[in-house]
Amino acid sequence: MEKIRNNYPDIAPSGPTFSRGVRVGNLLFIAGCTARGTDAQGGSMSDQLRVTLDRIRRIVEEEGGSASDIVKITTFVTSVPAWQEIREDQAAQFAECFQGQYPANTLVEITALAEPGLDLEIEAIAEIS
Repeated sequence: MEKIRNNYPDIAPSGPTFSRGVRVGNLLFIAGCTARGTDAQGGSMSDQLRVTLDRIRRIVEEEGGSASDIVKITTFVTSVPAWQEIREDQAAQFAECFQGQYPANTLVEITALAEPGLDLEIEAIAEIS
């Protein structure tokens, strides 16, 4: 099966050693997205979540899908207590993004992300017909 690798430089620039997204048939695997390079970097976790979800949604739309096509996400945070503090905002952002079609989600606390000021990273898998 053909594999199509894309970097989406206008949405969520990737590093030199990985592809932002790899499409294999109807599956799209999206590498971890953050708020890197935006005003949200160094800002609140809520602001970083907003930018990150928007980037993921836009990548899926670039491939012809929608947020409801996202079937699995993994959310990495540098602090679960900080994530829990924004529970209401996080729920509202997920509701807006996924319109009730929530993906499976795993939450993982990590020590740090690739750059200072990043507290949240999300990777995703979408099934696009």
